[in-house]
Amino acid sequence: MLGFAGKAALAAMVVCAAAASPQAAWADAAAKPAGAAGASAPAEAALPQGAALDELVAGLDAQLFDSFNRCTDPAQLARHAALFDEKVEFYHDLGGVSWTREAVVDSVRRNVCGKFRRELVAGSLRAYPIPGFGVMEIGEHRFCKPDGGACHGRGEFVMVWRRDGEQWRVTRALSYAHRPLPEPAAPPEPAPGR
Repeated sequence: MLGFAGKAALAAMVVCAAAASPQAAWADAAAKPAGAAGASAPAEAALPQGAALDELVAGLDAQLFDSFNRCTDPAQLARHAALFDEKVEFYHDLGGVSWTREAVVDSVRRNVCGKFRRELVAGSLRAYPIPGFGVMEIGEHRFCKPDGGACHGRGEFVMVWRRDGEQWRVTRALSYAHRPLPEPAAPPEPAPGR
């Protein structure tokens, strides 16, 4: 049976608990490859490789979750929204599926803002280029008290970022394997007579 902290952790992990839309909106949500606007469009610059790609993705992750963590400010929520494609597909193992940016942002507003913050687990971020499109980001994150306090839960994620010129937006996101973190052990009792 979960204690209060365990229940709070599970509640906090429902990051984007928007109900799945019964419409088949996903059917026309396929993203166009970068540069697909026409033959006269300039070719996309090559994606960086190695450490430079890792730095790029770490910067994108920081932008997305800096605004996520400060989303009680309407300007930060708008900044967060701008990093998602209008037809983003967001799959969450506890909250279901969101088919649009509007649904994702509404879910963040209702379930996240002022309730918890997200931290990237150090050393977990991996980046893989998707030629002609963008990059895939994979990692683990923790969910913590909003005031900088203890972390309660952990999960894994995959985000597909699409590059359109200099702009990057998430087109697909998966957030899964959510679980509470073990409660910290109480300090040992001092031995009698000491």
